[in-house]
Amino acid sequence: MTKKRKLLVVTDLDGSLLDDNYSWDAALPALKPYEANISLYSAMARPIGGEEDGLQIARFICAHTIMLALEGLPAIYIHSLLGTENNREGMGQTGRARTINRYQWPADELEAALVDPERHHQEVFAEMKRLIAIRRAQEAFHPNATQYTLHFSDKVFAFWRESLTRKQSLFALHNVSSEPQLIPMVELNLIATESWRDLISGELYEDLGGVIELPPYGCVWITNKG
Repeated sequence: MTKKRKLLVVTDLDGSLLDDNYSWDAALPALKPYEANISLYSAMARPIGGEEDGLQIARFICAHTIMLALEGLPAIYIHSLLGTENNREGMGQTGRARTINRYQWPADELEAALVDPERHHQEVFAEMKRLIAIRRAQEAFHPNATQYTLHFSDKVFAFWRESLTRKQSLFALHNVSSEPQLIPMVELNLIATESWRDLISGELYEDLGGVIELPPYGCVWITNKG
């Protein structure tokens, strides 16, 4: 099964509605779906080719952590900021597939969800706000700051950012798998005379000969400033 088909299978399991041009006919030379109507939070319920694993929030936050660190200006959909799930009831009412990702929150319901520690909306919203605040304070995340891709493995999406003044260096490492990943710090070639810490966790790296441990879908933004 190709990666494209696996992705479509996963979104289908998590409630995606593909457009009318989509077909599972094996005789077709290629799969050409126009769009998958699904909320991003619901799409992150399981890894490609896997089952639900309890890592939905971590996977969802990881995806946005990557976006926030990339070159350019990030744009966040309101329902991603809130962790809104598929609105199948609304879709049934309107008869339009796109309504699945257009839930209209009543103000009192939303306010209650964002302060309820038992619901994922509170955790997602709080962490998204925290990451955005961290990003805004970093010169290395200027839209035009230098960016280079780093190659560790297909399970770690990593890149290096440098501020326009060249005073801040930032290494963004993201585990895009459901397995822990270990990265030797020597592979980052960090300058030993500078102090390095992870902006997300606050961890200070004193042993530059050590190893960075990334839990499933864990991320670090390692910088010499900030």
